[in-house]
Amino acid sequence: MPNPSHTHIVDPVRIESSTMLDNPVWHALSQRHVRFSEGDGRAKRYLPEVTSLAGTVDSSAESYLELAEMLRSGQMAGLFLEAPSSSLPGCDIVRGLPLNQMVWEGGHVVANNPGELLGKKDAQEMLALAELTKPGPFAIRTIEMGRYIGIRKSGKLVAMAGERLRIPGYTEVSAVCTHPEHRGHGYASDLVVAMVETIIQKGNIPFLHVAAENAAAIRVYEKLGFRARRILHLAVVKRKSA
Repeated sequence: MPNPSHTHIVDPVRIESSTMLDNPVWHALSQRHVRFSEGDGRAKRYLPEVTSLAGTVDSSAESYLELAEMLRSGQMAGLFLEAPSSSLPGCDIVRGLPLNQMVWEGGHVVANNPGELLGKKDAQEMLALAELTKPGPFAIRTIEMGRYIGIRKSGKLVAMAGERLRIPGYTEVSAVCTHPEHRGHGYASDLVVAMVETIIQKGNIPFLHVAAENAAAIRVYEKLGFRARRILHLAVVKRKSA
C-alpha cells in the first residue's frame, strides 16, 4: 500500500498536458517500442507475437484504410479510440469496450511484496495464466515489452503484472491478473505497487487501462493511488471482407 509518509503528488499539469496519453499505442510504437513495430506511414501495429494492439496517427479514413491493408485474413487488432464507433473505414469492429485510463498520483511507495522477476522461460506459463484470466491482449512475446513480475504458490504462477506501453515520461502497468483459485489475498495489489515503485524509480509516471464497467477494480486502483484521466474506447477490428 502507498506509504503516506512518502507522498509526493504528481504535477497534474504534466499529466493533463501529455497528449501522448490520448494516443498511447501510436506513440509507443513510434518511439520506445519501434523495434516491435510494423508499418511506417499513418498506421502501425505491434508484431502479432508481441501483442495485437495497433495505432493510427489520427482518426482519418486514410489512416484506418492503411491499417486495414496491414491485416491479413483472420488477423485482428486492438485500437484505442477517443470516441466509440460502430464502424471504421476498411475495418469491421468485432467488439468494443470503454476503458478508464488512470494515472498514478499517489507519490512514492515501498512494495511489501516485490514478487519474482519473470523471464522468457516463464512465457508459456504467463500466457496460460493470461488466457485463463483475460487481463487484456497477451501473446508469447508480450514479456519483451517490459519488466514482468509474479507470485508463485507451490511452484505455480498464480499472479502477475508487468509493463506494456512505454511513452516518454510514462509506463503502463498491464497484465494484472490472479488465478481464480488464489484471489482474495491481495496479490494483484501487491504486484501493482511493486510495479509502481520500479517505474517511479526510473523517473516515469505509471498509468493503466481498466474496463470502465469494472467498478471493483477501479476502486482498488483509486485506493492504491491512481486517478481517472479519461475514457478511451477499445475497438477490436478485422479487415473488411472483399
